[in-house]
Amino acid sequence: MLEITNMQTGYGRTQVISGVSITVPDNALVAIMGHNGAGKTTLLRAVVGLLKPTRGSIRLDGEDITALPPHQRVARGMAYVPQGQQSFGQLTAQENLQLVADGRKNGKERVAEALDMFPALRPLLGRRAGLLSGGQRQQLAIARALVTEPRILILDEPTEGIQPNVVAEIQETIINLSQRSGMRVLLVEQHVGFALKAADSYYVLAAGRTSSSGKGGVESAADVREAMLI
Repeated sequence: MLEITNMQTGYGRTQVISGVSITVPDNALVAIMGHNGAGKTTLLRAVVGLLKPTRGSIRLDGEDITALPPHQRVARGMAYVPQGQQSFGQLTAQENLQLVADGRKNGKERVAEALDMFPALRPLLGRRAGLLSGGQRQQLAIARALVTEPRILILDEPTEGIQPNVVAEIQETIINLSQRSGMRVLLVEQHVGFALKAADSYYVLAAGRTSSSGKGGVESAADVREAMLI
């Protein structure tokens, strides 16, 4: 279980997140929604250790990881896929995956399993990542995170700026990761329909605070849109 309790953080003197508490239970997908500027990405950056909280705590499976640097959080099973389909553009898709697999006892098997989740990447393994489409780079970024054998996968806007024919594939894979593999997933997503379809529970952020929360499911869409003031 991931427990974020009374989180407060920001940039310099600017406080962006004010007292947010979120729980990601075992075998669950939790969605965080909200308009641009609500603090969603800032919250994730604090969770993975890229920002230092000024108040509150982060616990993973009962261990307080609030003060741990990012690489130690990764070693404990946390994987983060930020916005922007990030990859090493001058390296091939295969080399991007191999960078993560090297040094892991079962690295070859983990790469194969990640590619099973995104079979469209297989014919592209010899191509430089910088030449892939946005959707292909996003698939590669998620596949690379999966090679680390995460206990919790943290995704920031994984369908943003992706061509529609690839969005459906990414959405299906994210749902499968949670429902079939039992992986914990913390998902920031602007598409309310997909987020609620995928999520076991959701939180809506507004101005750095939780404005609404509840169980996933499309029947919650009206409540979410009201909380987002759409």
